[in-house]
Amino acid sequence: MRPQTGGRPPMGRPASNPSGGDGQAKPKLPTQFVNFLFLKVDPAWRRLSQEEQERGKQEFADVINEYHGKNGMMVLSYSTVGIRADADLVLWRIAKDVESFQAMSHKLLHTGLGKYLEITYSYLSFTKRSVYVDKMDPEHQNPRVYIIPGAKKYLFVYPFIKTRDWYQLSYPTRQGMMDEHIQVGSKYPSVKLNTTYSFGIDDHEFVVAFETDEITDFSLLVQELRESEASRYTLRDVPMFTCIHHNEIMDALNTL
Repeated sequence: MRPQTGGRPPMGRPASNPSGGDGQAKPKLPTQFVNFLFLKVDPAWRRLSQEEQERGKQEFADVINEYHGKNGMMVLSYSTVGIRADADLVLWRIAKDVESFQAMSHKLLHTGLGKYLEITYSYLSFTKRSVYVDKMDPEHQNPRVYIIPGAKKYLFVYPFIKTRDWYQLSYPTRQGMMDEHIQVGSKYPSVKLNTTYSFGIDDHEFVVAFETDEITDFSLLVQELRESEASRYTLRDVPMFTCIHHNEIMDALNTL
């Protein structure tokens, strides 16, 4: 698990390096806003006729397909049926602005299915360059500033907050603990990390999403990270969601 990488000046607070090794300025990638939307279906929906259910699902799917790819927006669907008691469907949405999330949600909640859905969690965050340097791969500048998701079968999502003591530590001290963090993550190459930031725009400071085809690899990674020094400075990192990816939204809806 590698946090997003970035350069830092010799003294003081770290800053990103806008140029590559040849001194040429790198193109700035646009900020991505990220939303994880968790939805719970009302049991009354399952008592509707099969015809009404299918019509409602199709209306819902039509809205998803309308927005996926619109102005660069990405919408990925996951099911948590039988895994979580407080959510059945998860939408991972990535867009250039937060207004797109609101407009899409309005349409979704007014479909035949949407009228029977409750939003149980919704996390808002965005991408940016990390202040920490990946010393195992220092030339690889910010591979995760621009998220390209959805290649793995499982998604693990959780928000978290660091203690205030963490931010009072010196940058070299925090970088040293992150070096250990990165080293542990490098043992599990099957797990891809997507780190996003939510300082001031949601209740949490970070929202992380891990993708993998191996659930046990992720569990072992988390267990080992609990033993790292940086873990002492985690204030809260729940709820944690295990989600199963479906390439087609209708496949996810058919699990409801």
